[in-house]
Amino acid sequence: MEHPHTLSHHSLRWSGQTDRGRIRKNNEDSFLCLQFDAREVQYLGKIGEASLGKHDFAFAVSDGMGGAKAGEFASRITVEKITKLLPPAYKLGALGLEAGIDDVLVELFDQIHKALMHLGRSYEECQGMGATLTLGWFTPGWLFFAHIGDSRLYYAPSREQGKSLEAGGLRQLSHDDTYVGWLQRQGQINEREARSHPAKNALQKALGAGHQFVEPQIGAVAFEPGDRFLLCTDGVVDGYFDSTLLDELRTPGMTAQRLVQGAVMSSGRDNATALIIDVV
Repeated sequence: MEHPHTLSHHSLRWSGQTDRGRIRKNNEDSFLCLQFDAREVQYLGKIGEASLGKHDFAFAVSDGMGGAKAGEFASRITVEKITKLLPPAYKLGALGLEAGIDDVLVELFDQIHKALMHLGRSYEECQGMGATLTLGWFTPGWLFFAHIGDSRLYYAPSREQGKSLEAGGLRQLSHDDTYVGWLQRQGQINEREARSHPAKNALQKALGAGHQFVEPQIGAVAFEPGDRFLLCTDGVVDGYFDSTLLDELRTPGMTAQRLVQGAVMSSGRDNATALIIDVV
């Protein structure tokens, strides 16, 4: 892999938004925007722009599950753990050690899983609590990602870069950890059939929630100026077909606020959370 820090320093521009939707009484989604180096983590606002020079960046969305307030608690614990575990790993990104970054992400997911399982065993109101997690770690030139559950990471390459645009220009980098998601990846059902399938929300993998083992999907993608990434929970996916989502993401000045608002107007059955990250 090319040494990421030999590349010119790009900047990232981001926006994040979460909404409880029109039916749910509480919001079990969380999102996170972080800037970090070897020494410290800094929480970022829901809208901002910064250079990928002296710091790395992490963005994450999590959809909690469990009775009463357990789902809210689960997604909050999930994002808090990330802030403690990433700074010690900063040097791996600086050295471009892809294998080391993979190990850190696996360990991070394992620690969150153990924390949720412990709470689920210790407190009756936390029994069965769990969470999805989709995390993107930006270093200069490379996005490393880890994922479990049915929240999603999408990649819309810049048309100006002359890249081959898969699936009309929108790539879902994350795999939905559902049987329905597997059927769709195998080509046995299409997107419309997947959306109406009765088991579409039945998770095969999640953090906590009684699952014995955690095997997150780990990956990496090189990026260039003009590329756009979207992290979102299933409440946003409910509101858009992929073709419509691509149109929205191609809209100049599109923000997470507008995207979430559109999803809630279109569906609104679930909490909806989105993070849009542009490479500039």
